[in-house]
Amino acid sequence: MQMNVVDLLQSNKLSQEVQVKGWVRTFRANRFIALNDGSTINNIQCVVDFLATDEDLLRRITTGAAVSIKGILAESQGKGQAVEIQVNSIEVLGDSNPEEYPIQPKKHSFEFLREHAHLRVRTNTFSAVMRVRSMLSFAVHKYFTENGFYNFHAPIVTGSDAEGAGEMFRVTTMPADSPSKNEDGSVDFSQDFFGKETNLTVSGQLEAETYAMALGKVYTFGPTFRAENSNTTRHLAEFWMIEPEVAFMDLNGNMELAEDFIKSVVGYVLENCKDDIEFLDQRLTKEESTKPMIERSEMTLIEKLKFVVDNNFKRVSYSEAIDILRNSKSNKKKKFKFPINEWGADLQSEHERFLVEKHFKCPVILFDYPAKIKAFYMRLNDDGKTVRAMDVLFPGIGEIAGGSQREERLDVLKEKMNALDIDEKELWWYLDLRKFGTAEHSGFGLGFERLVQFTTGMSNIRDVIPFPRTPQNAEF
Repeated sequence: MQMNVVDLLQSNKLSQEVQVKGWVRTFRANRFIALNDGSTINNIQCVVDFLATDEDLLRRITTGAAVSIKGILAESQGKGQAVEIQVNSIEVLGDSNPEEYPIQPKKHSFEFLREHAHLRVRTNTFSAVMRVRSMLSFAVHKYFTENGFYNFHAPIVTGSDAEGAGEMFRVTTMPADSPSKNEDGSVDFSQDFFGKETNLTVSGQLEAETYAMALGKVYTFGPTFRAENSNTTRHLAEFWMIEPEVAFMDLNGNMELAEDFIKSVVGYVLENCKDDIEFLDQRLTKEESTKPMIERSEMTLIEKLKFVVDNNFKRVSYSEAIDILRNSKSNKKKKFKFPINEWGADLQSEHERFLVEKHFKCPVILFDYPAKIKAFYMRLNDDGKTVRAMDVLFPGIGEIAGGSQREERLDVLKEKMNALDIDEKELWWYLDLRKFGTAEHSGFGLGFERLVQFTTGMSNIRDVIPFPRTPQNAEF
């Protein structure tokens, strides 16, 4: 019976014949095959004695080759594994030319592996990352389903810009060299496929709000796109967003939901991806050891994950956070790259990490931000200068999720849109929600890749998505 490597390594059915299929990681001394099928970070050792005279077959057992092996499961004679397979027969299903195969059993740089993204998942690091990513995805759906949420598929093509950033990818069928023009020379989008200017979505939030105001609790989990010309380790042009929206929920409820959700999915991975997390923890520890002492993280990967799961998230107002940062030794001694001088400053990652790692020593949720640095749809507080926004801050990464209580008052929302020159005609349907049965409601957005990056300890966000889309890069 064919079995997965992960099941064979845990099996106690010794002396029974088994079959396994996978890819050769290494073949030592013409005798020991390290085989992996992607089901686990661990290889299973296959001992081949009968091949000594079959030179043609020996030459075909190379790194990367796909093989089918039948043999007897036996107690391992070597270290590092409990069982091994005493091979009776082997079939090469797909050859791999060792002179051309780029993923050899040696250390490769992540830059090199990005150039071979179609094969990099065959390495230990990337197979572990992608298994964790898959388990996180399952945990997201599991949490929301068990808590009464309905999955809502937000449109990918949209005529609105939820963030007001303007950095969007245009969707058009008009020829690039000769689009239809108006008399004044501007593009005539009425002749385009949708009859108006459309783009790839930056967020499913606005549309999700419409469904929350009918189904009560919904969430989106889908691709989003931003045409931001950024080459940092924290940005992608295509990424996945998790966005719950809940009717009749205020900002306090929103903060409780975010904390409970994040603890749940991180805890699920800690419990169900132990081998992969332990491997990634060891990888990160080795990576940190090569850095100068001042740049090293104070926590291992597993410690960071438990730091999130085991600690209550500290809730701090933006105003209190500004006072803490402004009066901190780091600010007074000008150790911040972006000094904090006055209320209203847009916090950077270094400030967020200081609050989490140095001051409070626990995850932090900041709330009640200045209205001027937040989106138009966030509910205005009675002071007239802050909004009911929130950001969840983590160690090593800073902001991991952001959300708000939404502005449910029609007159206030209109005033904010007019002040920002947002055309009411473009969002007439969004305004309708405030006309017909309006009620307080809240939600947040969490970039899935940012969550995977935190959970796996990878330093570059390009290494936690199968095929990264970044400026000047749409390979594969």
